[in-house]
Amino acid sequence: MDHTRGIIQIHSAPAALRPHLEWAIGAVFGHPIELSWSDQPAEPRTLRSEYSWRGPAGTGAQLTSALKGCLRARFEVTEEASAAGAGSRWAYTPALGLFAATIGEHGDIMIHEDRLKQALLADALGRRSLAEGVAELLGARWDDELEVFRQAGAGQPVRWLHQVG
Repeated sequence: MDHTRGIIQIHSAPAALRPHLEWAIGAVFGHPIELSWSDQPAEPRTLRSEYSWRGPAGTGAQLTSALKGCLRARFEVTEEASAAGAGSRWAYTPALGLFAATIGEHGDIMIHEDRLKQALLADALGRRSLAEGVAELLGARWDDELEVFRQAGAGQPVRWLHQVG
């Protein structure tokens, strides 16, 4: 079975969700998980945490499914590429819902050809500009909303993804 690594970044969550988030992550791994939490200065009375994980390919999707049940949390889950395939990134905010992207070996978002064709068609039909369509495909709205929470965590310990293979 192919294994990979990843990171869970919980950017903000009300303190009351702390045990629910830890339980959700632990349920995916099959054992209790205790995260290290700190205050999130970008949103009073919320906490932030990061967790590096290792598991079978597909674990990132399972973690995302488990965490999105906690509707008031903002988080990102990243799964590195492995021999089983490309990596993935998921971002969730209460206002925007879930964004998912395939990540190439160098960390770039990979956009499927059909999705680009749809963005071109929407532009040609005057429904949405190409720039807006590509921004949507890249998750720009999620990045814009999460950036203040990422910056508020500046000075926190950095967790690096590792090169696979």
